[in-house]
Amino acid sequence: MDPQLLTSLNAARRNRQAAILVTGLDDGSNRLVMRGDAVAGDLAAAIGKAFLSGKSGVVEAQGQRFFLNVHLPAPRMVIIGAVHISQALAPMAARTGFDVKVIDPRTAFATQDRFKGVNLVAEWPEDALRDRSFDAFTALVAVTHDPKIDDWPLIAALKAEAFYVGALGSRKTHGKRVERLTEAGLSSEQIARIAAPIGLDIGAQSPEEIAVAILAQVIAALRKPEDMGGV
Repeated sequence: MDPQLLTSLNAARRNRQAAILVTGLDDGSNRLVMRGDAVAGDLAAAIGKAFLSGKSGVVEAQGQRFFLNVHLPAPRMVIIGAVHISQALAPMAARTGFDVKVIDPRTAFATQDRFKGVNLVAEWPEDALRDRSFDAFTALVAVTHDPKIDDWPLIAALKAEAFYVGALGSRKTHGKRVERLTEAGLSSEQIARIAAPIGLDIGAQSPEEIAVAILAQVIAALRKPEDMGGV
């Protein structure tokens, strides 16, 4: 590989940026495509699908064969609120490949007995995320029902263009949330990205069912963002 390409690829990995190394199998050419780069011809569709699936492989386009070596950051999930839903969601999300962190400053909820084996931080979100905040491969799930805890990470995730931002609460609760976030300077387009009420509408009732609905919506936002509307 061209040393300059390798340097660029390693930089993308360090910065948690999505990249695909495109190798022409017929002529041995190499180039690095970052997500969002313009690509000509029908190769663009194949590269777009690879960015969504995260799977490497051989494709045919423009009368040639290419190997697409896909490099995507591991998806993260930040759960704000050590509640019953989080107890069910955290292990399920971890099993599906997410790097999960649960954050809640309320030490009565954020206990290792309730979250065995989970990366649990009993701090305010702005402190817990000081050194590792949101990016385009992070999902935020805010479920405390407390604006003092939820609002800061919601604002930070939307500004960072996290791929998923969801918040628990009724439509009335979300209406008040919209007012607060608007006053905080967020645009209507940014606020419209919040999935609220959170989770797919599957009629979920128990914390476990709600966790399933949330996880399904998060995965859809990661793999099929074109179907998720404002999320």
